[in-house]
Amino acid sequence: MLYNEIKAHLEGKILPFWEALKDDAHGGFYGYMDEGLKLNRRADKGCILNSRILWTFSTAARVLKRADLIPFADQAYAFLDAFLDPENGGVFWSVTFDGKPADTTKHTYCQAFAVYGLAAYYRLTGKKEALGRAMDLFRVIEGKCRDDKGYLEALKADFTPESNEKLSENGVMASRTMNTLLHVIEAYAELERACPDPAVREAGLRGLEQTLTTVYNPGKRRMEVFFDADFRPLLDMQSYGHDIEGSWLLKDAAESLAGGEGAEKWQPMCLDLLESATERAFTDHGLHYEIVDGQVNTIRAWWPQAEAMLGFLFGWESTGDPVWLKRMRTQWDYVLRSVVDSREGGEWLNEIREDGSSVGKPVVEEWKCPYHNGRMCLRLLERNPGI
Repeated sequence: MLYNEIKAHLEGKILPFWEALKDDAHGGFYGYMDEGLKLNRRADKGCILNSRILWTFSTAARVLKRADLIPFADQAYAFLDAFLDPENGGVFWSVTFDGKPADTTKHTYCQAFAVYGLAAYYRLTGKKEALGRAMDLFRVIEGKCRDDKGYLEALKADFTPESNEKLSENGVMASRTMNTLLHVIEAYAELERACPDPAVREAGLRGLEQTLTTVYNPGKRRMEVFFDADFRPLLDMQSYGHDIEGSWLLKDAAESLAGGEGAEKWQPMCLDLLESATERAFTDHGLHYEIVDGQVNTIRAWWPQAEAMLGFLFGWESTGDPVWLKRMRTQWDYVLRSVVDSREGGEWLNEIREDGSSVGKPVVEEWKCPYHNGRMCLRLLERNPGI
């Protein structure tokens, strides 16, 4: 059964890899390992990576009912202190290996992932301090990281504006992004699951509404990616990974924030995103990355390969059509064959070419983490679809 394979992979490959990166000397987890599996113990540590590790071990300990994983969640939680700015509030982008501020940018995306990790840790432990910190960061996002049109992106340590290189690409400088909005919604949904709150629910629903009315383009069957300050798209682009991730994630968030019947409002959009990305990007050897100005990028980045699994699960749950189960099997076989690192001490490769060769990118860095593939496994196990 696929269920048993996924569970064995999570417990035998993914979690042990990240457990081994625990930094007992300086706290947290090591921040960089190159493609040759060479660890840099003095690399900066990113807040996004630490927050995602916090979420993964917190959720794994809860879902798998494994108390032996709690110390790893505790480790990530304790190190989050290093990112917190006691003067202005919020979390920094990164710190040095020994916990001193490195990049003091306050990015909304980064604040959101700290909320996400803290909410998961509170769900595991019930520690009021963790919930308090999550709510403090929620108030930072709502009070300092948005204006009357939506969420801002990169800010300086004092929350004055800064250019958004960190979440811009393809030659544009975006004032707003689909990616930040998507993960603010995700964080608020997790916080609502942890401890229902009217303000969190209202903010999350506002984000969901903006996704439906502004970010989603029904004519082109995609979410627009990069925007100017007035939410005008800057590029003719479809991010297949984000659309397939958004399909299940937005419906899941809507169920938490709007309730079962209320969530149906977003179902047509979510299914359209899934079907569009699948039709345009899915093959029997993985998911294409994106298309920009008509040019398809066929790189197989690790994270869309994981998101495709959850998108296909959502398709099966929504329609009952067995074609989605067949696609899950095809995709999982591809992941095992080409994305999973077969070397001793490896986990998943970062990027793979269409011919199956590795691009050679690091296997641990601020964006390469256990969140997408770990979450894929945990969500499938938690929903236990009997496959």
